[in-house]
Amino acid sequence: MLDLPLVHLDRHYWQAGWEPTSPEQWREKIRQLVAAPRWVIDGNYTSTLDLRLASADTVIYLDFSTALCLTRVLRRTLRNLGRERADELPPGCPERLDPALLRYVIGFRRDVRMKILDHLAGFSGTTYRFASPGELERFLTALGRENRPAR
Repeated sequence: MLDLPLVHLDRHYWQAGWEPTSPEQWREKIRQLVAAPRWVIDGNYTSTLDLRLASADTVIYLDFSTALCLTRVLRRTLRNLGRERADELPPGCPERLDPALLRYVIGFRRDVRMKILDHLAGFSGTTYRFASPGELERFLTALGRENRPAR
């Protein structure tokens, strides 16, 4: 739709065996990723949000309910359990039921959401915030019409 390179942060953060990247290496990796001239980044690592926002011109923030996010994480996990998702995760990281991820999703609105909204309040670019999949779908449909080649 946008013809931009898509970067899945999980693919860059995790190493084989679900080993995390060190904080110093992670910030350096983000610096390298955002140095590219064009990109769309998918993921939520607040520890590097400052670096991403400093290089972004637009943010699309999916402000979906905890129930919806938890349902989607569980559905994705069960559908892909034990399999690698090469599009989003690095080799050696098969899908797993991760209690820490479930706790993160459950506590996200309480523990993380306001930090993100505070960052976005100081963001000088364009911000789109969607509270439901329907809102997002309408936006994407309109965006698709705008980016359709002229006939």
